[in-house]
Amino acid sequence: MTLQPDNKAEMEEVEKRDLYTVDDDLDTEHDRALTRKVLWKLDTRILPVLALLFLCSFLDRTNVGNARLYGLQKELGMDTDNHSDRQYDQGLAVFYATYVVSEIPSNLVLKRITPRVWLPFLTFAWGVVSMCMGFVQNFAGFVSVRAVLGLTEGGLLPGMILYLSGLYTRRELALRIGLFYTAASLSGAFGGLLARGISEMAGREGYSAWRWIFILEGVMTIAASLVAALLLPNGLAGARFLTPEERDHAVRRLVQGQASRDGEVSEKFSWHEVGRAVFSWQTWLTASAYFGILAGLYSFGLFLPTIIAALGHTANDAQLWSVIPYAVASVVTVIVAFLSDRFQVRGIIMLFTMPIAIVGYAVIANTSNAHVKYGMTFLMATGLYSSVPPVLGWLANNSAGHYKRATAAALQLAIANCGGFVTVFIYPSRQGPQYHKGHTIILSLLVAGWFMILGNVLYCRKINRDKASGRYDQYRGTGDDREPSFKLVL
Repeated sequence: MTLQPDNKAEMEEVEKRDLYTVDDDLDTEHDRALTRKVLWKLDTRILPVLALLFLCSFLDRTNVGNARLYGLQKELGMDTDNHSDRQYDQGLAVFYATYVVSEIPSNLVLKRITPRVWLPFLTFAWGVVSMCMGFVQNFAGFVSVRAVLGLTEGGLLPGMILYLSGLYTRRELALRIGLFYTAASLSGAFGGLLARGISEMAGREGYSAWRWIFILEGVMTIAASLVAALLLPNGLAGARFLTPEERDHAVRRLVQGQASRDGEVSEKFSWHEVGRAVFSWQTWLTASAYFGILAGLYSFGLFLPTIIAALGHTANDAQLWSVIPYAVASVVTVIVAFLSDRFQVRGIIMLFTMPIAIVGYAVIANTSNAHVKYGMTFLMATGLYSSVPPVLGWLANNSAGHYKRATAAALQLAIANCGGFVTVFIYPSRQGPQYHKGHTIILSLLVAGWFMILGNVLYCRKINRDKASGRYDQYRGTGDDREPSFKLVL
């Protein structure tokens, strides 16, 4: 996908130079030096921008949890008669519904509209929508704005995964996903601190603290979209921060490192490729496991401040105490992503990271000690966040053919983000501060997810054995992941 140059003239020039054929040995000292230069430039020019967009995405998605602590429900007249969270939960559920619906269509149009245009456009749009949340006056406005927010945000993460898979080789992808995904864990820390600071503006211009949270974080997102529009290239062949020699080398090594990529630039849309993704065992096994992981992550993003406050902390203190588990998780996430790339394993490493979260949920669901509960949040955050880069990189690594990979990445996230529905309804405030039912449900989903990951590891191993024994020889020349030479990552 992202081998696509920035315009037709560049495409013709690329084809003249025959960049998409691999005849050279890329293992000389000169080539290794070029590789280091290319990776350094990609890592420093693109990853910070994506991390910024993802940070804004999580802030705008979860700041409703912070705003809730500063009187959102009361001021909008939501559920004030029966002291329930029914209307609040309905608003969250509507967001996740529209978020999920938008993911696959967004990825399918990404190639035509180009990443340099589409990703900043989505960011700008949800920044404006997030600002609008600061001006709603009732429950109907709350639900309407959350619905539009889901539509605008849904395409970002699958689009970024697809984008990165066209910039880095299979061997390099998990670490890069881990680096920008730390923005998600940092958003929990930064979001709490930011909400705490913005709360001091309560009463300015007649707006409550929770309204300023939405308005100012929306402005930040709009600014981030403008930065992305200026800095993001469409792909390697159009990356102007690379020299011509570096661009040639970057494209050649990508094709050699990932196989079956040379036809993707000119690949036409095909429903057959969409179907290959939809009916792939890998898509459903990884998506089901990711469903449980995201259900846990959303419970953090939306309810951790409330959980901490229920343990005896004030709203302001709850924002500050929520910082530390996220900060620890961000460090571990990068380390796990590095090891995943270093040893070229995805599912295997998840078999070790997911039990960390499983232990955390098992303990926190069955203890009433406030200090133990807080300690378990470190295990929960660490196990959940560190499992994300491998599971996202895994499916992208094992899918070749642009439209299969685009559909698989988006469908995986669409299924997984349904975990948001689960979170919305299993953490009602009336069950706090113990939340035994909610934690137990997440625990069950994570245990089931662990077995899904194990099943996918065994499935990929079987496919590799079948390819080695000649059972996939009929697919020679297809130029996709069915090629006998295309070895699946475990």
